[in-house]
Amino acid sequence: MPPLEDKSFTSTPGKFKVERTHAMNRQLHRCFASASTMFLWVIFLIALTASYLSFRRFVDSGSQYFAASWGGFQWEKQVLNSAQAHRSGGLSVLVTGAAGFVGTHVSMALKKRGDGVVGLDNFNNYYDPTLKKARMYLLQDHGVFVVDGDINDQRILAKLFDIVAFSHVMHLAAQAGVRYGMENPHAYIHSNIAGLVTLLEACKSAYPQPSFVWASSSSVYGINEKVPFSESHLTDRPASLYAATKKAGEETTHAYNHIYGLSITALRFFTVYGPWGRPDMAYFSFTRNILQGKPITIYRGKNRTDLARDFTFIDDVVKGCLGALDTAEKSTGSGGKKRGPAQYRIYNLGNTQPVTVPTLVSILEKHLKVKAKKIVVDMPGNGDVPFTHANISLARMELGYKPTTDLQTGLRKFVRWYLSYYGYSHGKPSN
Repeated sequence: MPPLEDKSFTSTPGKFKVERTHAMNRQLHRCFASASTMFLWVIFLIALTASYLSFRRFVDSGSQYFAASWGGFQWEKQVLNSAQAHRSGGLSVLVTGAAGFVGTHVSMALKKRGDGVVGLDNFNNYYDPTLKKARMYLLQDHGVFVVDGDINDQRILAKLFDIVAFSHVMHLAAQAGVRYGMENPHAYIHSNIAGLVTLLEACKSAYPQPSFVWASSSSVYGINEKVPFSESHLTDRPASLYAATKKAGEETTHAYNHIYGLSITALRFFTVYGPWGRPDMAYFSFTRNILQGKPITIYRGKNRTDLARDFTFIDDVVKGCLGALDTAEKSTGSGGKKRGPAQYRIYNLGNTQPVTVPTLVSILEKHLKVKAKKIVVDMPGNGDVPFTHANISLARMELGYKPTTDLQTGLRKFVRWYLSYYGYSHGKPSN
């Protein structure tokens, strides 16, 4: 019986070595084939990863571009065309808050007389952004290009000043409203202080430095009891955060005037109203609620006294703004350095005829032909003041400012616009 181990071997000489060699070759072939496949998969995965990362970089850069919604040849062409003046000696003005109430009217007035105007607005949702968009389309129809951007964005400001040598800045962008400050105080710091400083930084570094005209507010008079309010009165007792930020703005602009030679003009607006107004204003919300059959809340002051405001029609305020722009002297700085003393001015822009809120309501009832459902309550401690009354002697003398629109006339124009814009017919919304 052959040994057990011999059974595992072939009886044909040399055959075992050949078969074993073939088997080893097959194993090596499979091994190399497997390694090659693995290598190809690795290469494929590396290429796929690289492609994905490249695609992500493209998407991210594209997202940043589209989110900014500015830049590029076509955008720059629109800015330049809008900034071009079409009259001899015309201004080139950057209007911030251009899609806002006052900003829209000022931009249109400048463009109509042949000045160059570029608008800047962030279209925030403090009130219905669709109204701001409608104002923007109105400006487009008048040849004004409005850039969608924020005054806190240093890049967009640098780009605008790089493209256009603005002669003036009309700074109307702000977080408005007195009562909203109790709900969202940070919005006021972000816009009215940080945004103002960012814009001033861009202006002081620009060449040439533009003259700077901006909207302060009658709110800075706070709980001052001297009437009428004069620019010489103290403004160190603000009654609201909004007023405090506007007062801070006056002090901040004074510092930039003193240090960098920026020509500064501050305009203290007194309760501006009119077509394309702000929905958060009393006359606007009263109109809406009266037409919808909803009650309106009328506040009264101490000892049941009626609140009164120096209501100023938008067309009159626009004339004051243009007067301020036209009389603004050139800034004296260059390269961020002051070369000499620069102009610094503050003016009241009011109507000089305070009207009580109940009288306002009566006029609206007359024009709307609808009786209001009134709820009269004591004024809460929310930052409102009992009255405002402007002394405009200085603006009249130095700006040629002369308001001509009384509240009856102004509200009639507002109501006409309101009924048309919101589609009312004979006091009822049209379908």
